[in-house]
Amino acid sequence: MFNPIDAFLGLFSLDIGIDLGTANTLVYVRGKGIVINEPSWVAIDKNTRRVLAIGSEAKEMVGRTPANIVAIRPLRDGVISEFDITQAMLDYFIRRAHSQLLLPFPRPRVVVGIPSGVTEVEKRAVYDAAIAAGAREAYLIEEPMAAAIGAGLPVTEARGSMIVDIGGGTTEVGVFALGGIVVSRSVRVAGDEMDEDIIQYARQKYNLFIGERMAEQIKVTIGSAYPLQQELTMTMRGRNLVTGLPEEIEISSIEIREALSGSLNIILDVIRDTLEETPPEVVADLIETGICLAGGGSQLKGLAERVSEETNMRAWVAQDAMTCVARGAGKVLESLDELREILVSTDDRRPRRSEF
Repeated sequence: MFNPIDAFLGLFSLDIGIDLGTANTLVYVRGKGIVINEPSWVAIDKNTRRVLAIGSEAKEMVGRTPANIVAIRPLRDGVISEFDITQAMLDYFIRRAHSQLLLPFPRPRVVVGIPSGVTEVEKRAVYDAAIAAGAREAYLIEEPMAAAIGAGLPVTEARGSMIVDIGGGTTEVGVFALGGIVVSRSVRVAGDEMDEDIIQYARQKYNLFIGERMAEQIKVTIGSAYPLQQELTMTMRGRNLVTGLPEEIEISSIEIREALSGSLNIILDVIRDTLEETPPEVVADLIETGICLAGGGSQLKGLAERVSEETNMRAWVAQDAMTCVARGAGKVLESLDELREILVSTDDRRPRRSEF
């Protein structure tokens, strides 16, 4: 049914795909590609709850704020933990995407990626946050499906394909065929848990207390899942828990691989469990097509080699792996009529429209 208000809004608004991630939020604009890639951090005044900074500016404040300001991530393990702050963050990113293209009325159609294991309440929280942030229509898509589409996997074909999407808060494993999810698994172990593993390793082995930013830097610089041809080292800086004084320690990639082994084993177990539940005909397809790795966590050095060794199957990292979910959500909007069936239904089974 033709709606003149929607037609008017469509002239001035964009179709937007959003990867609302625990660690980073990415915004894909139809016809423009990825226009925003910022950390999912918000700095607020603790007394008034007023938002002071969002994205990269807020992340720079982590661990450096005065007593009345706190920098937080409003999403934990891929789901909303602070609804009002998530809404403010979404509103900021939607308006910023429009302002970059000089469009005055940010009333877009939005597709948001969500983890496959979330509850109906958690789905509704993401859905309502998108509407409250100004979307005129909101749709949800499971992250493994969005990542598979963004990575270019043939999810609508009869042959099977498989993706492992390792984000900040969750690892999503999905097997697809004929436009649907054959088997999926979600575990709340991913990049954040790896950072925590490094923090605990430094504390237990060296009595050194390091922050999240230092742990993430170590993981990105020398972290690995498989022995490297040339092992790496870097300087780890923190506070000695015995003396209370600053200290620097040289740490190697071998030690960090040991530190990450717990989280990596959980992720590998989930991949194996998913394969065990996959029908044999689809497994036969996967032996030929292999396993695609996506998400920021998939860029850990040697991870593809480790997955290949553990599963006896070819594994590879998707091109531009960090943006797969956002690009997949955007591609769904570009072919909404054909791909509508893969979207996650909500309580009212249709996209909700905000009032103009």
